[in-house]
Amino acid sequence: MSVNEANNPRFSGPPPVHGGEPGSHQRELVLRMMPMPSDANGNGDIFGGWIMAQVDIAGAVLPARIARGRITTVAVNQLIFKQAVSVSDLLSFYATVERIGTTSVTVHVEVYAERNPADPKTVKVTEANLTYVAIDRDGRPRPIVKAPAPAPAPLTGA
Repeated sequence: MSVNEANNPRFSGPPPVHGGEPGSHQRELVLRMMPMPSDANGNGDIFGGWIMAQVDIAGAVLPARIARGRITTVAVNQLIFKQAVSVSDLLSFYATVERIGTTSVTVHVEVYAERNPADPKTVKVTEANLTYVAIDRDGRPRPIVKAPAPAPAPLTGA
């Protein structure tokens, strides 16, 4: 977030949070896209299916990192379109890991649109919950290998 965004009351988006360990419940910016005229529906708004596809791509980033291998989408548990998206809106997709199971990872994705560069405003346009499953080379579910706990810091003598 720029200094201008931080001091701008019209900016209603979340502060970008980067990093964090899988399962830390920290929001991470995982994708930025600008829809084009070819992504619009007959009414001139961006087609909901296009947004859903981008949500699926964004939602897969953290589960793929956690699973350390191939994953597949098994459920879109919830998808809410809060506002229409327009051509030239700059979309920012933020993901948060909600749950890590034996073979699956559930994430929450929020989509914010930065609009009207002359009088900037950022609004939440979509949010979703998705579940991904780690799969082996034959497409069967496989266990997610948990990352080992960090080693304790060595003791120093005084």
